[in-house]
Amino acid sequence: MNRQFPIEQLRKLPTPFYYYDLALLRKTLSAITNEVAKYANFEVHYAIKANANPKVLSVICESGLGADCVSGGVVRASLEAGFPSDKIVYAGVGKDDWEINLGLDNDILCFNVESLAELEVINELAALKNKVANVAFRINPNVGAHTHANITTGLAENKFGISMEDMIPIINKTSSMSNVKFIGLHFHIGSQILEMDDFVALCHRVNELQDLLDEHQIYVENINVGGGLGISYEAPDSESIPDFEDYFATYAKHLKLRPYQTLHFELGRAVVGQCGSLISKVLYVKQGHNKQFAILDAGMTDLIRPALYQAYHQIDNITSDEAIEVYDVVGPICESSDVFGKDVRLNKAKRGDLFAIRSAGAYGEIMASGYNCRALPKGYTSDELA
Repeated sequence: MNRQFPIEQLRKLPTPFYYYDLALLRKTLSAITNEVAKYANFEVHYAIKANANPKVLSVICESGLGADCVSGGVVRASLEAGFPSDKIVYAGVGKDDWEINLGLDNDILCFNVESLAELEVINELAALKNKVANVAFRINPNVGAHTHANITTGLAENKFGISMEDMIPIINKTSSMSNVKFIGLHFHIGSQILEMDDFVALCHRVNELQDLLDEHQIYVENINVGGGLGISYEAPDSESIPDFEDYFATYAKHLKLRPYQTLHFELGRAVVGQCGSLISKVLYVKQGHNKQFAILDAGMTDLIRPALYQAYHQIDNITSDEAIEVYDVVGPICESSDVFGKDVRLNKAKRGDLFAIRSAGAYGEIMASGYNCRALPKGYTSDELA
């Protein structure tokens, strides 16, 4: 039985819910800030789309990280959490007018622009406010990443970004626009990346593009390489904090940053992934002819990653220390894909046991839905339950 959870406090809460270990979150943030401090021109923005729980955001904001936003709602959440507007970057392939206006009204650091059409709209809206908007162009580097196809974003076939061939023409276009200012380039190749060679390949591509820009006397103040660093879903206890030292050192070694440039990162999953667990109660243990099922009160509405990506999450029975048995762990939703894990080795389960579905701090609570008219899961923190 895993003793790291405050079992008695968790038993008092209605399941399913998310539990966030803020001590681990703070250790993770400290590891990030300690590594970034080695490099004078590195800045990290937390990718809020991974987890926007206000209590989690408050801790991240206190650490000094900036915010990476992908919608007007996320921009609003970042401002409400206290992130300084001059440390907010806003990307997204389809920004609505009200979302752009929200960024303009709050003088955010930068819009990461993904098309000429978007650039023209930002220029028009900024003109109406007599403002100049900082823009960086998200360039699609056509660099693949060793990750799930649904979370690869840097290939030419993906919807994100501007093609490399269009980079210089669109940069030059800004010179004829009075209400936008070109300040950087933005890249992002995918998520849950564990092979540093993928980031090395991105560095080489950025180096090539920078050399091309130099030939055209175009100088870029800011380079934003996105995020993408993954976590260990297989070993949430022994590998609870990602290898940030190797991650940042990879860019320091392979990216030919100019002395006047600032390098920006947008880490999400690596910040919050391991601090969160979905806590669920066993409703029934069902004996089949060939399998036995642990049927939980949590389902794909609470954590969609296994159904959407066939993602693996370690599952622990945190209220049993009996002998190990094998279960298919499933939810109550009327979908065959509502399965958290098949042939999972767990301490013997009975009705009322609590299961912890681990490494669920990223893309868990934030992606929950009301399908089957279910209530959204609440989030609780270790600080609250101490």
